[in-house]
Amino acid sequence: MTAAHKILIVDDDPSILEVLYARLSASNFKVLKAKDAAEAEQILKAQKGIDLLVSDIKMPGKSGMELFTDIRKFLPDLPVIFLTAYGTIPDAVDAIKLGAADYISKPFDGLELINKINAMMALRGTGAGTDAIPLVESGFYWGKSAAMKDLYTMVKKVAITPVNVLILGESGVGKERIAGCIHQNSPRSKQPYMVVDCGSTPAGILESELFGHLKGAFTNAVKDKVGLIQAADSGTLFLDEIGNISHDMQCRLLRFLEDKKIRQVGAVRETLVDCRVIAATNADLTQAIEAGSFRQDLYYRLKGVTLTIPPLRERKEDIYHLACLYADSYAQAQGIDRLRISDATVKVLEEHPWPGNVRELKNTIEAGAILCRNQVIEPWDLQVESIRENAVLTVDLPDSQDFSIKQSEKDTIIRALKKSRGVQKDAADLLGISKRAMHYKVRKYDNDPILYK
Repeated sequence: MTAAHKILIVDDDPSILEVLYARLSASNFKVLKAKDAAEAEQILKAQKGIDLLVSDIKMPGKSGMELFTDIRKFLPDLPVIFLTAYGTIPDAVDAIKLGAADYISKPFDGLELINKINAMMALRGTGAGTDAIPLVESGFYWGKSAAMKDLYTMVKKVAITPVNVLILGESGVGKERIAGCIHQNSPRSKQPYMVVDCGSTPAGILESELFGHLKGAFTNAVKDKVGLIQAADSGTLFLDEIGNISHDMQCRLLRFLEDKKIRQVGAVRETLVDCRVIAATNADLTQAIEAGSFRQDLYYRLKGVTLTIPPLRERKEDIYHLACLYADSYAQAQGIDRLRISDATVKVLEEHPWPGNVRELKNTIEAGAILCRNQVIEPWDLQVESIRENAVLTVDLPDSQDFSIKQSEKDTIIRALKKSRGVQKDAADLLGISKRAMHYKVRKYDNDPILYK
């Protein structure tokens, strides 16, 4: 960074203020100091060109949160990073929701703070994220929820910068799709994009996969192999499930991230590689650091910018549109008429917690498309037992639809009994419901399983 980047630091503790000043000045920032919120506000109004504010949250008089609220009125785009003690972390999280850039816990790590500031400076002034947000782009459904709109804006901003990215989120939320979107929208989009599944690659093989090897380096190394890091030169390297790599691999990867050089297994010379690194995990790396299973310095190298994808249960307004998208996609792929999702199905879809997130929803809709009748997906067509049982036992239908829906359900039960030759357990398995639900349906429609043996 150059001295043109001007940072204002605010803290009522003189010792912390001096540590911050020394650390940021050593990193070539121009640093201004304020001992409280009132002085900080005066400086912000008098000085032009301040690029970022680093502020303590808890200060006598006006707090950091109050300062943040006030300066948003006349400097709405100024990035703010909060310094927070353990007891004020909830306040910092609330500030993030209100628009603050980030927070860092005291006692803070200097390298982490510098990385966060560098990331903010890389994003500042790019002009990214100002276009209208599409519903679907780059093969990914961005949706209508506020959380996904914010994520889209961040992805667009991050994509055009060279910073490394750490993507967090539960399994099935679309971390790999987000990584691909970042690459596609980056200046490296025409260059290689290499994906490494760290979670499924055995530790003994991962080193060779990433760094490559020379012929004869170990048993069965019958020829030279170029590693995926080198294959991603000038492009992007995506490390999925980074939380699963061994301690030895963490050390090697950290070395590469620090000096951009790799050494193949069995080689003496190092090779310079220029690739952007995007990592993803569903693990809590901060807990892994506390447990000693993940290196803190590697964590800070990976998280130039952190993107968190919300789980599907936290954005229920997207569930219906996603379900329609997957139903239309399936119909188009199979060359069949467009499928419709009934109102009763929408209701149970929105009530389901979706532990498997978007991936689970996609599989559920495709299964429903296969099993449905008359091109309408009903709740009992879905291959999720909790949904099917709820639909079988509790869904109330309008009187005008009572006969046709019940007949469709009855026909489905009969087909399952015929297929299983009257064995109710096997019929229940075919339908994806429990034995209890199957017994209930048999009694409801007065179907004697013996007739189908």
